[in-house]
Amino acid sequence: MSSDARDWVWEHSSSRGTARLVLLSIADRVGDGQCVSWASLSSLAKRTRASVSTVRAALDQLLDAGDLEQIDALTGPQRSTVYRLPLAAIAVAEAARNQDTDDADDAVEPVDEPESEVAPALRISALRRYGIRLREVPESPARGRKPAVAESGRSRRKPAPRGTGNRHKDVPETGIQNQSEPELNRRYSSSGAAVTPAGDWRVDPDTHTWTRQQGHLDRLGEEGLALADAKWRAHRAGHRPRSAGAWAADWRSWIAREHAPGRPNLRALPGGGGGGGTGPAGGMTRAEAHMAALHAALDEPTGTE
Repeated sequence: MSSDARDWVWEHSSSRGTARLVLLSIADRVGDGQCVSWASLSSLAKRTRASVSTVRAALDQLLDAGDLEQIDALTGPQRSTVYRLPLAAIAVAEAARNQDTDDADDAVEPVDEPESEVAPALRISALRRYGIRLREVPESPARGRKPAVAESGRSRRKPAPRGTGNRHKDVPETGIQNQSEPELNRRYSSSGAAVTPAGDWRVDPDTHTWTRQQGHLDRLGEEGLALADAKWRAHRAGHRPRSAGAWAADWRSWIAREHAPGRPNLRALPGGGGGGGTGPAGGMTRAEAHMAALHAALDEPTGTE
């Protein structure tokens, strides 16, 4: 049936230029003798190779001339606009009536009837096969459903009322704290990133047990262990704060390299290592002095611990 609508445009429409191309594009989608079609501005602009503003002006021209009729009660595929070629629909209906008269078997002379100037009533049920249907009437604001997503794009989750604060008074704002968390070193802080200066870190029970199990307490003694701890804190005073676990590992490494009291090392030599002397210091042999200097060099902090 689209061929009948196109033939009418070619033979009877007075449209010209872009308006004629637009009308032919609409007629090309006619599905049946009702001469109803659908189109969007973008699709018409693409098919006619014209701008959207030019297509809009052509549609206005066709509507004013009566070659085209816009049916607002219907909607096409993808919510496109539905049009009808009323003059073409009248011509197609008249041709169908003439065909029926010619095919009649009776010999009664047909009576000439004046051509109708009104297009036949639409059969909407027949248009559904072409994706054309009645436009849905929007519900009233009072009964309409609320949109699933707010216009601002934010979540519609209801905020907590002001002044409610923390409903559980016995629970800290940051969450339930681990009962085994040492308050001194803050090793298991709920924030997960607690750091302390070296001077604030204290030897925890696990580290103290480590010194006994590894034999460092017996090797250094209580006094030697205290001196080694003081030396470690003096060397680490200028370091950036670290977590308790990092300080514990660094402290253990320091203690493992620390010499027992009475065993000289570079830090125990006069002048910070005996560098100013020409011979062995403290009654050590040259080999013992060299070994002490080597151990002291290994113990010396590099700033990268």
